[in-house]
Amino acid sequence: MSLSVSTVSLVSSFSFGAYRNFLYNICRLRYGTSDVKPSKVDISVAGCATGAVVLISPTEIAKVRMQTQKQSHYSVTASHLSKPKYQGPVHCLRMIAKEEGFRGLYKGCSALLCRDCHSFATYFLTYSILCDWFTPAGKNKPDILTVLLSGGFAGVFGWAVATPMDVIKSRMQVDNLGQRKYRGLIHCIRVSVKEEGIRVLFKGLGLNCIRAFPVNMVVFVTYEAVMRLWKSQRC
Repeated sequence: MSLSVSTVSLVSSFSFGAYRNFLYNICRLRYGTSDVKPSKVDISVAGCATGAVVLISPTEIAKVRMQTQKQSHYSVTASHLSKPKYQGPVHCLRMIAKEEGFRGLYKGCSALLCRDCHSFATYFLTYSILCDWFTPAGKNKPDILTVLLSGGFAGVFGWAVATPMDVIKSRMQVDNLGQRKYRGLIHCIRVSVKEEGIRVLFKGLGLNCIRAFPVNMVVFVTYEAVMRLWKSQRC
């Protein structure tokens, strides 16, 4: 998890920055100014575009490969424990590039793109809708409790729609290069559903949602605090 942990702040910062810039430019194109309240369509399009540009396939494949590799095991030919194939995230990326080429670092990126486009759209749209619902009439800014609840549920709904493609992405990323089982995104979906049923697409959904709620509560509170500080300094 070291690579994911070390890049999570950078990825979150880039994601929210890309979202705000997409939303700013969409409003300017549609309404001639960025000072209007964006529509739900504007928010969805900006979120979808954010998912398209935030492509983190190398960090994802390193995480998945290291989490699924077999640990040190006793070798029949030698009386000692053999080392695992990947000895760290950087070593993992180097081995993938060496054995599978540069394209190997982006294995499963089609599923990752499908996952992130609609999940980011759902993520930001859910947050906006819930903030509107929970904010009392006459107030134009949500309070901290509203931000916490809206952010938490935005994370849950975002992962709810992302999990099916996340499962497929992970399966494609660990697919053995020498004995490839999946020929592509659609083939992986068809084979997985045929062998294990439709429920296979929702493996890990519960854990994803349990994790997403508290994490995104903090993420959106931080986001709102930074945005309000920035706006106050502009004024």
